[in-house]
Amino acid sequence: MQFTVAYEQPLVIQALRYHFISRREVKFLIILVNLFALLSAILYYKQLVRPQYFFLGTILWLAIMVSFWFVLPIWVYKRSTMFTEKYIATCTADALHFESEKGSASWQWSQFQYYIRSPHFFHLYFSEKNFLLIPRLTSEPLASELQGFIADKIKLQ
Repeated sequence: MQFTVAYEQPLVIQALRYHFISRREVKFLIILVNLFALLSAILYYKQLVRPQYFFLGTILWLAIMVSFWFVLPIWVYKRSTMFTEKYIATCTADALHFESEKGSASWQWSQFQYYIRSPHFFHLYFSEKNFLLIPRLTSEPLASELQGFIADKIKLQ
């Protein structure tokens, strides 16, 4: 099976947001900061703490959301040259092969630990932090074939 891979910036940034927000440690941090903000709001309302603690919770919450929603995805997108090129992807029984004008790369299906689906991409994970984005195809026969291929070769998380 062969198809063309081209990345669109807004869709890639959305996929990177999905990746960052879905990490366990990020979820934990967001919950912790939300609890701190909620607790400081309640204590401020009951006049048990000064407004600086409530303000600190708000600033922390805003800083975390801005960093995970805007800063990190845009920073990763700009640092990666992969998203600016077009590729010819080939799926075989043994491997996934990407080829562009600058070179080629192949990955055995066994190198991928798991995959997840986001609205526009398949995230194929080598490890918790290393992954490959494959666009979900819009052509129905190819899209079904690609999804079946990935589902047969890699486990869904």
